[in-house]
Amino acid sequence: MSKREVLHVKGSHHQNPIPTAIKIGNMVYTSAIIGSDPETGEMPESANDEVANLFHYIREIMELAGGTTDDIAHLSISLTDREYKKTVNVEWLKMFPDENNRPARHSTVTNLRDGLRVQIEMTAVL
Repeated sequence: MSKREVLHVKGSHHQNPIPTAIKIGNMVYTSAIIGSDPETGEMPESANDEVANLFHYIREIMELAGGTTDDIAHLSISLTDREYKKTVNVEWLKMFPDENNRPARHSTVTNLRDGLRVQIEMTAVL
């Protein structure tokens, strides 16, 4: 029996043979999560929808792992343009409204796969 549990997330699939998320013991790790539409798997037209989908997946992953967003320790965010941090902050503040109860976060401006504006990686402790 494997100690690693793969968390299958509807609508979020990688081009490479890697899982979106795994749980091992009380830890949850993700690969790069992209903001594809949870129903169709297609990338949305707007950055707002893309980022909202990312935060949808974060909630879903934490639920599948048996935790909540309060268990998230760190988010690493990659952006193609620094301006997208404003869009991320909208969803960030919805998920983490209490300034004294937020995970650590780091954002990097970088090139991403064609069609992506933002992607997120997460680490959580259950």
